[in-house]
Amino acid sequence: MRITEMHITPIALGDPPLLNAAGLHAPYALRTVVELVTDNGLTGLAEVPGSAAVDAVLAEAREVVIGADPLNWNRLKALLSGHFKPETTAARGDTPWDQRKIVQVFSAIDVACLDLAGKAFGVPAATLLGGIVRERVPYSAYLFYKFEGAGGDLAFETDPAATGWAAARQRAALDPEGVVAQAQAMVDEFGFQSIKLKGGVFEPEQEVNALKALREAFGPDVPLRYDPNALWSVDTSIRWGKELEGVLEYFEDPARGQENMAAVRRAVNLPMATNMCTTSFADLPGSARHGSEDIILTDHHYWGGLRASMELAAHCRTFGQGVSMHSNNHAGISMAAMTHLGAAMPNLSYALDTHYPWQWEEIIVGGRLPIVEGCVELPKGPGLGVELDRAALERAHQNYLRCGLKERDDEPEMQKKVPGWKFKATRW
Repeated sequence: MRITEMHITPIALGDPPLLNAAGLHAPYALRTVVELVTDNGLTGLAEVPGSAAVDAVLAEAREVVIGADPLNWNRLKALLSGHFKPETTAARGDTPWDQRKIVQVFSAIDVACLDLAGKAFGVPAATLLGGIVRERVPYSAYLFYKFEGAGGDLAFETDPAATGWAAARQRAALDPEGVVAQAQAMVDEFGFQSIKLKGGVFEPEQEVNALKALREAFGPDVPLRYDPNALWSVDTSIRWGKELEGVLEYFEDPARGQENMAAVRRAVNLPMATNMCTTSFADLPGSARHGSEDIILTDHHYWGGLRASMELAAHCRTFGQGVSMHSNNHAGISMAAMTHLGAAMPNLSYALDTHYPWQWEEIIVGGRLPIVEGCVELPKGPGLGVELDRAALERAHQNYLRCGLKERDDEPEMQKKVPGWKFKATRW
């Protein structure tokens, strides 16, 4: 079996005005769909965070990928490694989202090849990752501070006919009461058993009060996690981290860098998690040396794919660390890939993060993957178990062409609401 075609399709999906440490989400979130077609008529799918820069690197990879055997990943990975210069840890950047590009090529090709292999052998991708540990993969509710509005074509308007979670997705949530109401609507709709708040938006006391309000509203049996996206100094992290002892399941990236995270970890009696200070295999020696976190949140888009994430899970098992998954504005292909990884990972320690409820459009046949009792059932069928809805893909591609966005940048969008606002790597 040989790869004969590689198709790269940038798309845009509606995204509400969600606040984060880097500013405000634009009305559309960018994704890129990759298809690998083989000489025996199979198609393998993958999806990565979208940007014109990533699309250009994917296009450059085409000359390496075409003609390769999708079943021989080690050989293809070596060819890609020889073609591209390695990215440094510094290439990740300071923003909450990862700035690296080459690693996304590895992820896209790995996932698409696993999809092809699963289809060739008639087995789920999770089986090829070592076997299925769980058929239902747990996810966590992901809360955001947000302005009023739905995103997409509605931009900052609202649909007065919306009900349930669709209505809650449009409402503003800027104070503890709004955060609790958002959480209740999301839990009611999807049955999530744990809750995460994306912070780094307001001064620490306000966000800590929101977490305490969540604890009071949901009781002691619902795990809470909190992520201020490394926007706090060490002193601020320790001061407010102590306030959150007994409140949080884990404290994610309060401060920037492994040494700073380690200092907070020594001073605060909370498990520390990261997807910002330990984000590559090159970072793992420092993680062990400094003791910077208790939990590593993998993201297969930025660790080099599903197989690489399984290697990370083995490292975490060796060093006694927990492991779970970071999230982004994914569509169904990425959601399916995450679910296969969660199904196969023996030492999955915590429910996975997901932005999925915030999106409403879909590009896979059958529509959106259901979340029931906070879990996604492993898709049936070989490979990833999902297929492209060609008409939906074309609509999403036309959204991309029409919206004019080429890269994610939350600062200009925030400046529409707060003139002169600038991202700061450490704000408090």
